[in-house]
Amino acid sequence: MTPTQKLFLARYGWIAAAALLAAAGIWARLWGIGDEPMWLDEGYSAYAAAKGWHFLWNVVPRYETHPPFYYSLLRGWTLIAGDGLMAHRMLGAIAGIAALPVAALAADRMARITGLSRGWTIAGAVGIVALSPMLVEMAREVRPYPLMILVYASALAALAKIAGRSAQSLPIAGRAYAAYLAAFALMLWLHNLGPLYGLALGLALLTVTVRRGMTRADWAWIIGGHAIVLLIWLPALLILLDQAPMWVKATWLKFSTANLWRRVTVIHAGPADDMRAAALLLAALGVAVLWRKPSGKRLAAMLLILAFAPVLLSLLISATVAPVFIPRTMTALAVPAAVLIAIGLNFGRGWLRVLPIAAILWLLGQQFAFDIAAREHPRRDWYRALTWLKPRFQPGDQLFAYPNEGALPFDRAARDMGLAMPSRAIPTEIPSLNPPPGSWYVSGSRGVPSLDQSHLRAIAEEPRTKAVPTIWLLRLGPWAYDKGDVFLIELSRGRHEVGIYRAGAIDIVGLRKGER
Repeated sequence: MTPTQKLFLARYGWIAAAALLAAAGIWARLWGIGDEPMWLDEGYSAYAAAKGWHFLWNVVPRYETHPPFYYSLLRGWTLIAGDGLMAHRMLGAIAGIAALPVAALAADRMARITGLSRGWTIAGAVGIVALSPMLVEMAREVRPYPLMILVYASALAALAKIAGRSAQSLPIAGRAYAAYLAAFALMLWLHNLGPLYGLALGLALLTVTVRRGMTRADWAWIIGGHAIVLLIWLPALLILLDQAPMWVKATWLKFSTANLWRRVTVIHAGPADDMRAAALLLAALGVAVLWRKPSGKRLAAMLLILAFAPVLLSLLISATVAPVFIPRTMTALAVPAAVLIAIGLNFGRGWLRVLPIAAILWLLGQQFAFDIAAREHPRRDWYRALTWLKPRFQPGDQLFAYPNEGALPFDRAARDMGLAMPSRAIPTEIPSLNPPPGSWYVSGSRGVPSLDQSHLRAIAEEPRTKAVPTIWLLRLGPWAYDKGDVFLIELSRGRHEVGIYRAGAIDIVGLRKGER
């Protein structure tokens, strides 16, 4: 290779690498995106968005801990793009793809501040964000997570710009600070755990801005800007305060420390221990690189806060108040972790360069292989369940969904497959805000009650129930909602079993009128 070719590769090779990795990430996000049915949580999103604006802002806050902002965005999107499966999924996919250039911008700003190699830092960040198994998976969901990832990445890019201005003793006020405040407000409104992200963003901002010689104007902008954001968040806070007691009292989640470090680090690296080892090595090298740079300690602290503070706070709340830690709710943390990992590519000279390069190649290769394998395992295969039910479901039959939320993914899958399979949510469709006395809430949601035996018996003995030739009882997790098969036993009176389908939490039992 000639000196000219080596120079060209050094200057522009990273562009080809970043483009190739971005293309792989886009492909992983879009490949077969319409093949998997909506699972339960996605069903909630589509259901709320289809109900209309009044439902979103007057009913959803009565049973959901999440603010209605994401559902409103989804409704606006579906009014334009349509309400089919692909239309619903594309909002998240677009956000997931948009996160790639935003992550590249954040990495570029970090490299500029510290004088590191811009090209390979950008390429490394793009590669990790493009192929991260959690980021890929979330970009394919009809949930707020892909938007949270994009917004958090935007906040990181804004903070990197603010850090650069602070290092030059420039005022904090400016477009970057406005972008930071906008991202802060959006994170608060996108999810009920938004406050944890907000605390991390605020602490990260202080880490890179507080210095000797700060003016009163700077402090006024910091305090005033955050006061405005908190005022904007106030309605969502009231919703959270109203719903949180029920969640604390009755949520189905249980906090466990079993394999906790793996459940946490799957967010930042991936599900395999070799991925974790490679990511940890590169992150440690990234901290070492920054430590030797002017203002590098502040930048390292900023990235570590953004990558770990929200999940540590969620674990603290889970251990002391109520279980709230679920890995998918923390997937946005993968972006600052990716930037720190990419900075690790700048570690060492000569033969020492082999270490970070080998680690990043191994990590990216394993992540891409996992992205491919993950497409073979739908979360809950409702299409398969309906394929089993289709030849058995006769005119006049009805599916009873208990709990009522089971009707959400079932109805979406039936619609996708063009099947006429009427369902009845028990006791009512979402939300059941006025359930019978004696009801309780396994899921922690006021919209999904479990009923006692007397009320289940009353439903089973209703004339409209008895008139159904074959009832197909759908239970999601019967061990939680129908312990002891109470509803199944009540419906079985005067009926005989004609089929059973069980796959994970999906449990369908056919009960036909008459003796066998």
